[in-house]
Amino acid sequence: MLRFLTAGESHGPCLIGILEGMPAGLLLNQDEINRQLARRQAGFGRGGRMKIENDRVEVLSGIGWNGPGRGITTGGPIALRIENHDWANWKDREPPPFTVPRPGHADFAGGVKYGLTHDLRLVLERASARETAMRVAIATIVRQLLAEFGIQVGSYVLSIGQVEATIPELPYPELFARAEESDMRCPDPDAAEAMREHIRETIKRRDTLGGVFEVVAIGVPVGLGSHVHWDRKLDGRLAQALMSIPAIKGVEIGPAFENARKFGTEVHDEFVISPKEDPRGLLDLGGLITRPTNRAGGLEGGITNGQPIVLRAAMKPISTTLTPLHSVDLSTGEPTTAIYERSDICAVPAASIIGEAMMAWVLGEALVEKLDGDSLKEMTKSQ
Repeated sequence: MLRFLTAGESHGPCLIGILEGMPAGLLLNQDEINRQLARRQAGFGRGGRMKIENDRVEVLSGIGWNGPGRGITTGGPIALRIENHDWANWKDREPPPFTVPRPGHADFAGGVKYGLTHDLRLVLERASARETAMRVAIATIVRQLLAEFGIQVGSYVLSIGQVEATIPELPYPELFARAEESDMRCPDPDAAEAMREHIRETIKRRDTLGGVFEVVAIGVPVGLGSHVHWDRKLDGRLAQALMSIPAIKGVEIGPAFENARKFGTEVHDEFVISPKEDPRGLLDLGGLITRPTNRAGGLEGGITNGQPIVLRAAMKPISTTLTPLHSVDLSTGEPTTAIYERSDICAVPAASIIGEAMMAWVLGEALVEKLDGDSLKEMTKSQ
């Protein structure tokens, strides 16, 4: 069983993560973790914090330190640390109590829940999306496990505000590659430029933007997840994981909302027999069973069906706006406006990287459940 915990605050000394349940025998590529952390920090529309941080991971336990076992997972808990460089700018400050909740943030609800309305900074420091840096680090280790079984996860941006991309009909690896070349993470160059201009206009009007991104996993075998209990259905677990990302307010599997407007005969993925050389073929029955469409997004009955898993997530506009929003000072009960805290204008490209991380996490969890094994060697034998 895989599980992880993160700890740390946005402007505290560091972020800490513990990953438990990783099988032994996986050679850990720490440079890849740092590469994924850099991907999370990139993207047009990010704020000033990204100029301060240069995220690098420190692995503290769970791998061999010397000899032939250097860098190889041991089966023990893997502890990770990411330094917050902005801590140096905050550790000697004595900011006044923060008592004006910002609309759209966790400030008010979290302050009431934990009795912290006297200083909402104690809420926002942990609620900050800074925590997702550690999620990306942890999930990168799981991605390396998935890669051992031929599973790859990628993403791209579909829309920013009212600007929608036209996604070319290309193999997923090529779409992923095109997204990597764009600071908007959009494989449609014309749409990417329109998105940049939309963000520039939004900066001028002192506002923020959201959007939609798509996360795709390819090479996923049939049979991850289960139909027998509600909490083991993989579509539910994937949706929850993406919804746990700050500012994500909607998730669909495949073109779910578009499908809802159609007849059933226009939606469900029919089975056909295809030539044996078809790489998507699943069973040898004198021909291979496959599907010409993937409107189900790779999941049926809560179980992977061998097709690419396709999830879309909708991110609301960043809650911290340069234009003041109405609020109430909880210390006085007087109406006022929210205080601006340094923030992004648009973080959808970065959110897509976090989306990859959360999809990889759930697939890694399901893979370990399915194959069962204390070591990579045991897991590969069980295939």
